Amino acid sequence: MTLSLLAHRDEVGLTNGQLLVDGKWRAAADGATWTHRHPATGESIGEFPVATESDVDDAVRAARRAFDEGSWPNSRATTRIQLLHRYANLLREHAEELRGRQALDNGVPLSFSANIYATGVEAAADVFDHHAGWVDKVGGQTLPPYQGGDHLAMTFREPIGVVAAILPWNAPLLLFAQKLAPALAAGCTVVLKPSEFASFTVLRMVELLTEAGLPDGVVNVVTGPGSPTGEALITHPLVDKVSFTGSRAVGKRIVEASAGTLKRVSLELGGKSPTLVFPDAPDVGMAAMTTMGTVTMGLSGQACVAHTRALVHQDVYDQFLAAAEMMAGAVSYGDPFEPATMSSPLINTRQLDRVLGFIERGQEAGARLVCGGERAGGDLAAGNFVRPTIFADVDNGMEIAREEIFGPVLAVVPFTEEDEAVRLANDTDYGLGAGLYTADGRRAFRLARRLRAGTVGINGFQIEPHLPFGGFKQSGLGREGGQSAFEAYTELKTVLMPLTDEMM
Repeated sequence: MTLSLLAHRDEVGLTNGQLLVDGKWRAAADGATWTHRHPATGESIGEFPVATESDVDDAVRAARRAFDEGSWPNSRATTRIQLLHRYANLLREHAEELRGRQALDNGVPLSFSANIYATGVEAAADVFDHHAGWVDKVGGQTLPPYQGGDHLAMTFREPIGVVAAILPWNAPLLLFAQKLAPALAAGCTVVLKPSEFASFTVLRMVELLTEAGLPDGVVNVVTGPGSPTGEALITHPLVDKVSFTGSRAVGKRIVEASAGTLKRVSLELGGKSPTLVFPDAPDVGMAAMTTMGTVTMGLSGQACVAHTRALVHQDVYDQFLAAAEMMAGAVSYGDPFEPATMSSPLINTRQLDRVLGFIERGQEAGARLVCGGERAGGDLAAGNFVRPTIFADVDNGMEIAREEIFGPVLAVVPFTEEDEAVRLANDTDYGLGAGLYTADGRRAFRLARRLRAGTVGINGFQIEPHLPFGGFKQSGLGREGGQSAFEAYTELKTVLMPLTDEMM
């Protein structure tokens, strides 16, 4: 029996999408559309417009007017706080529908998004609640004169302006919140571009924003691929800031495009995150299953912070491999709406071919294939499914240890000494996350400081809305989450006021 997901469209009320410009839903100027085909079946799920350069221009100008002439940037703190909390509650009320739309977008199973915080609606709602709390908390300073004289020196934080927010396809619920919540809390206006491979979740989330009472033009949505839609957005001269999550290659293009008008840029890019496992780990088997879980469960390794390099001490190497292989064998694929389904397909055939190419070259380079390495067949043959794959005896210089594969592939590298483990972990172009398993508290703290990564988890790993998240080196610029995210959507202004009799 061939897997089909078409019946689920009616269950979640999925209809074809439109652009949102200045509070009005509409088609693209030239009528062009994109057909989204589900990665698990290849079936056509729905269509949405491909925004042209003129569509993007209309959306940016609407956001510009809403910023320059509208009330949102200068709204009272209570107005923004109440709206963000109201919206967070709307997300929770529509949780089942939104999880269903995400499953129709990218194939993330409901069993995963309902139970794993970072991919679920609750995380998105919490991000909005959290940033609502920053609206009246971040201010400036009053400073004494440095050179003497009668004047008052003050600093203020003001919204940065029009933000181009560009989302990836792998976690539309969370990433929507991580970009929109701090931008709206700061008083910015936004032009949002979801990934062409995950637009239907985002479009519904924006509908709920309008239901929450957000004024017209504050958030606008343009759908379509990187060309022409994304390129028109990142190069538009009226955009003040670009916030992007996605590939390193696109991130570099955004930096180039920002130079013309010196746009502010926040980038959360790729990773090749290491897990370091020492012989005194509290539970080596659990360390292996947790690491393999980041590579296989839910997103099939299609997560920037997946721990796709395991650096394992020789004394527990075989034990780690056995537990990781057991975890790989427990992963089940299928209909994302079925409770038994644990992981997703790869997002498209291009990514499928790319991952299979890495696996083939890994074997040619001499790495030992422990399990996996092939497509799923039978009822799943029409989908982009790749079995969980483990490579052992990997040299850190191999391609599979250096490149972000973005698939269910774990490279296991042996080590014998602590300094060697740190050197291997830091020998990468990336620096997004890292895991560390040891019962030695001093070692844990010592190595957490030495590892060049934005987030280090000790005997576990998680992402929370009040903590900054981002990467070192080529894993990005800036941080999302917490106070640092809010401040990234502001400019710092200094005001000098003479204290004369006339002014008093």
